[in-house]
Amino acid sequence: MMKEENNDVEMNDDELYEHYSFKADKGQQPYRIDKFLMNRIENATRNKIQQAAKNGNIYVNGEVVKQNYKVKAFDEIKVLFEHPPHEYLLTPENIPLDIVYEDETLLVVNKPAGMVVHPGHGNYSGTLINALIYHFDNLPLNSNERPGLVHRIDKDTSGLLVIAKTENALNHLSKQFFDKTSEREYVALVWGNVEEEEGTVEGHIGRHPKNRLQMAVFPDGDQGKEAVTHYKVLERLGYVTLISCKLETGRTHQIRVHMKHIGHTLFNDERYGGERILKGTTFTKYKQFVENSFKVLPRQALHAKTLGFEHPVTGEFLRFNTEIPEDMQECIDKWRNYAKHVSE
Repeated sequence: MMKEENNDVEMNDDELYEHYSFKADKGQQPYRIDKFLMNRIENATRNKIQQAAKNGNIYVNGEVVKQNYKVKAFDEIKVLFEHPPHEYLLTPENIPLDIVYEDETLLVVNKPAGMVVHPGHGNYSGTLINALIYHFDNLPLNSNERPGLVHRIDKDTSGLLVIAKTENALNHLSKQFFDKTSEREYVALVWGNVEEEEGTVEGHIGRHPKNRLQMAVFPDGDQGKEAVTHYKVLERLGYVTLISCKLETGRTHQIRVHMKHIGHTLFNDERYGGERILKGTTFTKYKQFVENSFKVLPRQALHAKTLGFEHPVTGEFLRFNTEIPEDMQECIDKWRNYAKHVSE
């Protein structure tokens, strides 16, 4: 089991801060530590990892190791540096926010695709958090020290997020998400013709055992956390399908992983293989059409369209909707025209 970008900034006697912490699984075969870390740290280069090893920043079971150290089962690996993780050095940035709703206790924002929600490895500025702390003072900190954050969506997913402005709102909203009483509906374009009009995908989600930048489904529930996604077909567009997904749980990459699990990877989802032509003909003209569609929508086709929750103070149930963004709508329109042309 691994822990990424540790949320508790720790300092040892030599004033080193913990940036990453991993524990090797019991089935871990001997594997060079630089390669091991390459598979687990996003945006890390082998050169940077080797430099960290050279500088004595990589520890295994409390001892400094070199880059050729072979990781074994149950090894505890830590990467320590003399500075705190960048995500704790939050800088306010004057980035405009698309605020859908705001009152004294909370706000709902429509996040554009391409914006990271909070700072982390490789993304220390330009995030939603950088924007929020510029526009709002004294946002409450969640359990991970993130100001105002109740939930999050992926960098290349667009759509609605609720932000808490008070401690009470943060606790109240977080409990709703934990108790599964909040409402979250996404619109996604997926590869293939989804045969059932509607259905439910259940399957625990956890880190992929081989590619740690991906999540994976563990159907037997022996690993990962419980995850439930309800889907419904909105429109069939030939080799792709437009669907609505309602989340019962909110796991990392949940819709992306669950849809891949049932054979319908999200259109242009690079991390999960959706940037390849997964369905359709071998005609060059078709290949060109799909590549043009990828250019129109250079990200996974996923939008957090609807968000509903009980107001922490008034008790009223609020529901917000947002339009499908331009890039995704243009891609859907292209497929709609293509499907129409093919059926004529």
